[in-house]
Amino acid sequence: MNKIDFTKGSITKSFLMFFFPMLLTNILQQVYSFADMVIIGKGLGDHSLAAVGNFTTVSFFLTGFIMGITNGFSVNISQACGKKDFSKLKKIIASSIRTSAVFAVLFSAAGLLLLKPVLQIMQTDDELLNDCLAYGYIIFSGLLITVAYNLLSSILRGIGDSKTPLLAIGVSSVFNIILDLLFIFLFHFGVSGPAYATIISQLISVIICYFRLQRMNERMINRCDFVFDFRLIMDLLKNGLPMAFMNSITSVGCIFVQSCINGCGVVYTSAYSACNKYLNFFMLPGITIGFAISSFSGQNFGGQKFERIRNGTKVAGIMAVLSALLLGMILFFFSDLLAKLMLTGQEAIDYATIFLKFLALFIVLLNLLFVFRSCVQGLGKPAIPMCSGIIEMIIRIPAIYFGLPVFGFAATIYAEGMAWIGALALNMIAYLLFL
Repeated sequence: MNKIDFTKGSITKSFLMFFFPMLLTNILQQVYSFADMVIIGKGLGDHSLAAVGNFTTVSFFLTGFIMGITNGFSVNISQACGKKDFSKLKKIIASSIRTSAVFAVLFSAAGLLLLKPVLQIMQTDDELLNDCLAYGYIIFSGLLITVAYNLLSSILRGIGDSKTPLLAIGVSSVFNIILDLLFIFLFHFGVSGPAYATIISQLISVIICYFRLQRMNERMINRCDFVFDFRLIMDLLKNGLPMAFMNSITSVGCIFVQSCINGCGVVYTSAYSACNKYLNFFMLPGITIGFAISSFSGQNFGGQKFERIRNGTKVAGIMAVLSALLLGMILFFFSDLLAKLMLTGQEAIDYATIFLKFLALFIVLLNLLFVFRSCVQGLGKPAIPMCSGIIEMIIRIPAIYFGLPVFGFAATIYAEGMAWIGALALNMIAYLLFL
């Protein structure tokens, strides 16, 4: 069995055994996202790069909701796993599948209908609009596949299996990069090519995760587990919806930021798209530590082992600080090289370099935010992370609106740092109170 029982044994050993496969999974997931951007930037130009980045900001409102709700479901799964209540665990998994499918269909339809008007409200440049739509319609049409992968990987994480998602992403990443190159350079699909590549690659991940879950005999669900249970679904939504709203609320702030950036011209949009890709990549250790502490605290909360939660959080905090120091040095000293890797215009490169240098100083705040927010979530207190998302939005919006005219492009990273400080403070206080 690949699963890890967090309720017994060495905390550090079990944490690291879960962390490293999950980190590699998240790195590979970003590699094929990063590969999209590099291949698009070099193969189709900065305008196509800006179009995809612009869409990504919009799409996170819906995909972030889905990721949040499936992560919330994993709390119920990990707590049932900690209690060793496998009968309830199978019912939770079945209800999670049913509920996620409903949200996937609704959000796919909403995305297809609202994408164009939202992009227009965001002041998307006419040069970018058609590429945004071509890419976005394909991604939203395949949203059910995206939801399926996020749900299955969340279920596997909840029961302590971080190796299967690694295998799934490893295989799909190879396919994604190959398909990117074929669709852009051989078949000349334009910006639609990477979108098709992403959906096909995610489908491969879904198949691998599904068959792994079906081979876990004591967790294999059957038809009777899908019997409608209103109380169980409400319990799932109690954890899932606040996390989903947190992501969506955060994305509202990001959409506002993107709108302000778009109003400054295509150069700003291109630079910001590249910076967001690097931000997503360099925060992977923090995200992964967050996944680990969420599963760890969830299982131990289910097993009523609170001292292990305290000790596990200390281990997670130390890992968060050490990884931030290492990544911060890379960002600070190689910021210009990283910007040139993805962008071609010198002005956009200069702007991106500024962002990355300041990100090097702020990334420790983001890593610690993931630790404390995920721990509080694992304790079954989802309202606090949701409120922290509201705080992020409240800080980020005026910071970028008033900061851009004064600080220029650097205001984009100042706004992020201020938002992370506010959210971190709330989650740290909540953690101390709950334990």
